[in-house]
Amino acid sequence: MRVVTLHPDVAVATSRVYQTNCTAIRSGDEGFVVDSPVYPDELDLLPAVLEQAGFVVSGLLATHGDWDHVLGRLAFPGAALGVAETTAARLTGEPGEAQRELRDFDEEHYVERPRPLSLGQVQALPVPGHVGLGEHEIELHPTDGHTADGMALWLPWVRVLVCGDYLSPVEIPMLSQTGSRDAYLATLERLRPLVEQAEWVVPGHGQPIDGARALAVMREDVTYLQTWELPLARRTGAQRAADKANRERG
Repeated sequence: MRVVTLHPDVAVATSRVYQTNCTAIRSGDEGFVVDSPVYPDELDLLPAVLEQAGFVVSGLLATHGDWDHVLGRLAFPGAALGVAETTAARLTGEPGEAQRELRDFDEEHYVERPRPLSLGQVQALPVPGHVGLGEHEIELHPTDGHTADGMALWLPWVRVLVCGDYLSPVEIPMLSQTGSRDAYLATLERLRPLVEQAEWVVPGHGQPIDGARALAVMREDVTYLQTWELPLARRTGAQRAADKANRERG
């Protein structure tokens, strides 16, 4: 797991698998952990890393309901999980789905975990909306397209955008079974003014990128969704397989 500090109030831990990002945010004596790393040793290490860096964990947030973004309670079992209302509805409507997909991943990769995943108390947050953190407010913006649920977090006091599975420098736009090409394009347009202001953008997968690079990724993603032409830097075998799935769904 690689940990980088984007600002004294923002640190990002990137998992060894899928380059999945977990973002720690603080303001005064309060802090949130957004999304999660994946492997057990990373989840075990996360509380100590954040404590050493002076981050207090008051609660957990998840950008959307995919299994690899909701593992925070394995690291902080006593913390409540806040999600968009759309994600809360998804988790209620698909009980146990995240746990089943986690078990499938663990079986495929021979991963053993000390305890099963329990999402515990899930708090539905109105999106668009705001959530308070210390003396600041985090803006919540709807993000559908990759899935039918989700939210992006805009931190105006540090000019950081945490956007979930959008604007990745390593993945093409991926349309899940509940995703939509038109909705994905609409989400990118909704995020554009935030990206234009951003010092840093934290995608769900791939290293954090500065605002200028995020705008370039956005242009490539719009072109891809309009033409199905893969971006030059994202033409790996895995992304070609994702492209094939997108075309079948799109």
